[in-house]
Amino acid sequence: MLGTGRISVPAHDGTDYTLRSSIQIVATLDAVLAGPSRSARTSNPAGAPRRAPQRLSAHLDALTGLRAVAALLVVATHAAFATGGLTDTFLGNVYARLEVGVPIFFALSGFLLFRPWVRHALDERAEQPRLRRYTRSRVRRILPAYVVTVLAVFAVYTVFTPGPNPGQSWSGLLRYLTLTQIYTDDFLITLLHPGLSQMWSLAVEVSFYAVLPALAYLLLTVLCGGRWRPGLLLAGLGALAAVGPLWLIAHYGGDWLPNSAGMWLPAHLAPFAGGMMLAVLHAMGVRVRAATTLPLAVLAFLLVSTPIAGGTALTEQQLSQPLAKAVLYAAVALLLLAPLVLGDRGWFTRVLSSRPLVWLGEISYEIFLVHVAVMAIAMHLVLDWPLFTGSMLGLMLTTLALSVPLSWLLRRLTQARARSAGTSSVSARPRCDAASFSAGLSSAADREDPSGMKIGS
Repeated sequence: MLGTGRISVPAHDGTDYTLRSSIQIVATLDAVLAGPSRSARTSNPAGAPRRAPQRLSAHLDALTGLRAVAALLVVATHAAFATGGLTDTFLGNVYARLEVGVPIFFALSGFLLFRPWVRHALDERAEQPRLRRYTRSRVRRILPAYVVTVLAVFAVYTVFTPGPNPGQSWSGLLRYLTLTQIYTDDFLITLLHPGLSQMWSLAVEVSFYAVLPALAYLLLTVLCGGRWRPGLLLAGLGALAAVGPLWLIAHYGGDWLPNSAGMWLPAHLAPFAGGMMLAVLHAMGVRVRAATTLPLAVLAFLLVSTPIAGGTALTEQQLSQPLAKAVLYAAVALLLLAPLVLGDRGWFTRVLSSRPLVWLGEISYEIFLVHVAVMAIAMHLVLDWPLFTGSMLGLMLTTLALSVPLSWLLRRLTQARARSAGTSSVSARPRCDAASFSAGLSSAADREDPSGMKIGS
């Protein structure tokens, strides 16, 4: 996959939000949107908030299905790369831009993980997120399967050596196990592991997990004063989203950042912040229809597949190209996610809620973990194709045929202990939760909150 940074890595940076707020605008928004203060709401004899958020439980299957689609997009773009499909043509650009599956997962994470904080800000009777439980649920969902995969891939690559592998070392193993492999100069030369190259986005995801509680505190307690002020909160999230383009400008405009900085969290904050914005809009009761957003998503995807966002060659780009790619990737992700979380119950939601997509979405994290190594084995040992030859579709289907059962088994083995524990934070049948991943990444469990709404834990 190609990168938007100066080194060639998949970069799904952020969207180009601009913060155009003044005290007067914020005050006006708050006056219109906030309604009574929290104290006024809680002193109401009925004890009810001004407006209850929409129920999300009916849409959890659709969110899980969207994770399956995003995972398939990532597998497809990797298959296109391995078979030489990323040519300097419009179709080659389309294949390369299928990496948009990653910002889709980032947006899902922002929405689902920020919702508990938003719900508590809207109604103080809602359970306040607990840092210990939040951390435990993230660790339980991410680390077991990840550690097993990393150890297995390093073991396989001691005997399977299809090409150069600078990451296959004891220091490389330590860096991958701690998800710190991207925090170095010249990542492609010093630490890239061909069986784990996609894990850069999991490192980004985990760094978002780490900072989310602090971001929630700054936004809801410091900025909004512990009150439900959605206008001010949206303005703060807009400023957070703008960090992505600003980081890209700093990355391309000087040499003071390592050349792997395009893979770090600041470069990808826009999809996360956009998902967090959708959590606020969901709480406000805003509704959108897929008939409105899907054509815009298709248009944004076609636009990002043109030279405006750069080509597929591993060459230096003008600053405008990675910025355009960042903006349009985030736009595609949010336009696909918005109707699923903002009340649309039409055909788009029904298709994504279909049993095959939901089932595939539930193992999308594991597919993400194993598919690159499986693809390399399929390419060199099963299909016996030289690199950059063969059929993209054939390689993709072969990879999925091997990866899906392996992913199902990996999930059963690594999540069995969490299921048997029977805690409130991990259910017996995990559904949709934060996406993690460069491709499926975090589907922690659902649980019922006091209001009866299912949330990702």
